[in-house]
Amino acid sequence: MSRSRPETETVPKAEGLRLRARLRYLYHGSSPLAVRFRLAVIVVDFAIIGFFLAAPILREAGWAFYVVDAIVAVALMADLTGRALAYTDIKDWLKKPTTWVDLFILATLLFPQSLYNFGFLRMLRLWTLLSSDFFWRTVGRRFDDTRVEEVTRAMAALVTFVFVATGFVYATFRNDHPGLTGYLDALYFTVTTLTTTGFGDITLPGAWGRLLSIIIMLTGITLFLRLAQTLVRPHKVRFPCPVCGLQKHDPDAVHCKACGETLCIPDEGHH
Repeated sequence: MSRSRPETETVPKAEGLRLRARLRYLYHGSSPLAVRFRLAVIVVDFAIIGFFLAAPILREAGWAFYVVDAIVAVALMADLTGRALAYTDIKDWLKKPTTWVDLFILATLLFPQSLYNFGFLRMLRLWTLLSSDFFWRTVGRRFDDTRVEEVTRAMAALVTFVFVATGFVYATFRNDHPGLTGYLDALYFTVTTLTTTGFGDITLPGAWGRLLSIIIMLTGITLFLRLAQTLVRPHKVRFPCPVCGLQKHDPDAVHCKACGETLCIPDEGHH
């Protein structure tokens, strides 16, 4: 004779399923409530990024900085937990590179003393946010073309690199040069090196300093070129081809360039 499961075992399981369903509705739904929730999360994200940007200066405030650091850690942990539970398969969620970047950022918040030298990597949060489907499904859902998204992603990559490089220079070479004593000095060096202006008033010592300067210059030029390409690239719209799956086409395209399938792309008046 089969035994029925105790009620104490089924109730927590049912509550867990309801919680995941609720989170999936908020993080992936299209209702006004879900969109407002995601907009609120994005606003909090930008506030957290602002804290990361000012962290090198705010760190001098002493214990107050670590209080805010702990609050940000709780907020980021809650957000990542919610995203993980809202995902259909958590294993697939963990396979995303952006997930591991966010988890490492969380680790720097949970262990600010031991991971102090890696704090500059927190600015990668800007890149993970503006490169996420979560952001574009919420903020960019009304865009019919891909230009705004591509330009924003390119700018996010450039800005993120500038501040990550600045943080690395500040944490590694601070006080190794008479002119490099503060975060603003590190930002000035990064921008002048990235733009290949090279005034020479601040230089990094040793072979590693020269190597880092070369990396900043080459990466900066690459990111600038990518941004320029997105600005001058012909206008495209996102409209998947029903046959070959090609995602982007010219706004007035009648046939798919890849397979020749007839397309019926709605114009702006029908959106």
